[in-house]
Amino acid sequence: MPDLGKPQNTIELIKKHRFHFRKRLGQNFLIDPHVLGKIADAANIVPEDCVLEIGPGIGAMTQYLAERAGKVVAVEIDSELIPILEETLKPYPNVILIHGDILKQDISALAEAYNEGKPLRVVANLPYYITTPIIMNLLRKDVPVKSITVMVQKEVAERMQARPGTKEYGALSLAVQYYANAEIKANVPPNCFIPRPNVGSAVIGLERYEKPPVFTRDPDFLFRLIRAAFHQRRKTLSNALSHGTPDGITREMVTRRLRDLQLSETIRGEALSLEEFAMLSDLLLEEIHD
Repeated sequence: MPDLGKPQNTIELIKKHRFHFRKRLGQNFLIDPHVLGKIADAANIVPEDCVLEIGPGIGAMTQYLAERAGKVVAVEIDSELIPILEETLKPYPNVILIHGDILKQDISALAEAYNEGKPLRVVANLPYYITTPIIMNLLRKDVPVKSITVMVQKEVAERMQARPGTKEYGALSLAVQYYANAEIKANVPPNCFIPRPNVGSAVIGLERYEKPPVFTRDPDFLFRLIRAAFHQRRKTLSNALSHGTPDGITREMVTRRLRDLQLSETIRGEALSLEEFAMLSDLLLEEIHD
């Protein structure tokens, strides 16, 4: 099977099968062997690994993964791509092709069926419109995933690895960094895709923590605070939390607990680290339950 990362091979295959890109599925196929190799290298795949690939498209990335991994489980939502994938992946007996929606798949069941229950490595060129739901679903504590290497919109990748005090820093940054170490591996221009997207892309690696880097008594409460803090990010934290959470938090409570942490009473959420949010969360829980 020819290298599908090369533009001429991808174009010939698309014409042969009279395939039409579906805009609603956010389909943009990579046509750069250098970038495909970079993604596969960034995923740190070894022969013992089972890789879950989300949205294999015509199988360009799948080829690179199959050369490195023991098994590749490729989940594709577009029924029109299944016959193409059956053709392009025929030379790779270690690839399992599944027609379905990744958000409806039981990842634990896939790990049991194809990797003896051990955590999977995830690799994907994700549709921009559904990046965040997929990432957050994969990072849930009950999902057996040890690393995620994905192509996403550059702006989203920057938000995932952003630090306090930057304009990119927000609820997504904190949610991702609670579960994983985030690092941008490469920036990818639009001309590496067919059709060309309107924005730049980036490859980001998320290495899953064995346990979160901070302790909090109630992670759900912590994330409610974080969402409220960034819902109107220009508000002070005391105003944002007193108006944005259903937990009976008052402005006075937040102000008092910020003083306990030696933080300014007029501080905004964008200035707090994950550790500071976790400490504030536990202090506010104490006050609510007193």
